Amino acid sequence: MMGSVAVLSEAIHSGIDLLAALIARYSVKMSAEPADKDHRYGHGKYENLSGAIEGALIFVAAAWIIYEALNKLFDPEPIEIIYAGIAVMGVSAVLNYLVSRRLSKVAKKTDSLALEADAYHLTTDVWTSVGVFIALVLIWATGIAWLDPLVALVVAAFIIHAAYDITTRSTHGLLDRSLPEAEIKLIERIIKGRETAVLNFHKLRARKMGSERQIDVHMVVPRNLSVKEGHDLVSDLEKEIKKELPGSVIVIHIEPCDANCARCRMTPEPAAQQGDPDASSECRPKD
Repeated sequence: MMGSVAVLSEAIHSGIDLLAALIARYSVKMSAEPADKDHRYGHGKYENLSGAIEGALIFVAAAWIIYEALNKLFDPEPIEIIYAGIAVMGVSAVLNYLVSRRLSKVAKKTDSLALEADAYHLTTDVWTSVGVFIALVLIWATGIAWLDPLVALVVAAFIIHAAYDITTRSTHGLLDRSLPEAEIKLIERIIKGRETAVLNFHKLRARKMGSERQIDVHMVVPRNLSVKEGHDLVSDLEKEIKKELPGSVIVIHIEPCDANCARCRMTPEPAAQQGDPDASSECRPKD
């Protein structure tokens, strides 16, 4: 009705938002499904897939906006009923702000990539809506019609940046990229905190799949550690890691130290502690 390509760009953007929200809702629902015989590791990657699809849709929206804006830039037309556009953009900015804040809180609480991507997208909408609002006020005040397509191109640039960010973060999960360095260091610090029981550790691997972190590590422990002691050690470590990184699935492989472990030789065998006359006071090497 207005003949404004900037307002049209926001309409296209909002239409993509609706489709992206429906995809995010489906992906969150599917990722919450428990593991089954065909998906032994669960369904967490539905969220990563959702983010990648959302990013692709935003790229399409940006291309459409650029096409419309360039046409209007070379063939500008007067803007009609500009007051209506100013009112609609103002309301749009406020609503997007409120919804994006709510989505961000839930995304942080649930550690959901799909909701985080949707919240980030809506936050971008807030700025683009404010930008179009300001542009319409300037056009009303100055009568410069080419400001309309120029602002639409700026909106498209914001959208492309958001699409790139969302797509990149989503594909990291699809490609099993390692957890951030800070989280890896946190896991290492927790394991090193058990130095009285854990002699060493290696092959630490960690990735994120949707809201779930999958961690596995090999730990070297004294050869004379009982099965119960080993089980209790693993259980305590799992609880501590999950407390710091909720939603983690942890697999810990225990390995005995070698026969030349000086530290292990200082610990008497359980049999010797129980008064077994044939038991040595040193850890026996593996056969």
